[in-house]
Amino acid sequence: MNGRRKVVTALAAAALVAAGTSRAGEARTNLNVVASFYPIYVATLNVVGHNPGVSVSSMAQPTAGCLHDYQMRTDDMVALSAADVFVVNGAGMEAFLDKAVRQAPRMTVIDASRGIDLLRDGGQPNPHVWVSIARHMQQVANIAAGLAAADPGRAERYRQNAAVYTNRLAALRVRMQAGLKDLKTRDIVTFHEAFPYFAEEFGLRIVATIAREPGSEPSGRELARTIQAVRRAGVKALFAEPQYAPRVAETIARETGATVYVLDPAVTGPASPNAYIEIMEKNLAELQRALK
Repeated sequence: MNGRRKVVTALAAAALVAAGTSRAGEARTNLNVVASFYPIYVATLNVVGHNPGVSVSSMAQPTAGCLHDYQMRTDDMVALSAADVFVVNGAGMEAFLDKAVRQAPRMTVIDASRGIDLLRDGGQPNPHVWVSIARHMQQVANIAAGLAAADPGRAERYRQNAAVYTNRLAALRVRMQAGLKDLKTRDIVTFHEAFPYFAEEFGLRIVATIAREPGSEPSGRELARTIQAVRRAGVKALFAEPQYAPRVAETIARETGATVYVLDPAVTGPASPNAYIEIMEKNLAELQRALK
């Protein structure tokens, strides 16, 4: 029995050394954190903050947009092979996740959407969790908890940084609720299924969705149905996304007399910790311009 304990202790010590830490509770000398794509990357930047020895990068390029049907590239495989921690949105957004884990089995995976109440589209969970500020605050808490578990020596810093960022997000949410309280209309048409969480949070009603998947175009029949829905509801605001050409939205606008505006799901942008908040503030201004 004593011999077995010695073996277990030796194995545990070896694991700690392999992870880059000499004793439990001490910070790893270096921690390589990779986020799956842009909104999760920005959240992770805020949680990590200025922690010496911790690097944060995004697997998908900041211009990649949503990861619907994303195919991993050789560069992605290389990035994950060097990752200690992989932070993902979860909720089905990263369809390639099983493949990624097989490529890097020792990598710790943090699911930012774990335990969050999800909306469903056609029976499937809608993965655009981050577009809800309240749910994104929960994602930030999940990221902080995951990093604290993976890197106990820096745990308190992760928690403190997450608390600061969560307070900023909470203040943003209050500003947006106040700014959208007295809209003349709450009926909107969106480009794809990125905004149900946002609409729920701020009391908007999505009358129609132009294209269910980004990068796809509706069929002639779907386009005709959307035009009819816009006419019936008297919707005057169509919201395209800056990541995609607004050609179809402009066609609907010509047929209905509606105006095309821009609503950003925060899936592309600069590598700045302030980016998500700045994008949402622009969304607030655009909604006020379109609906007041």
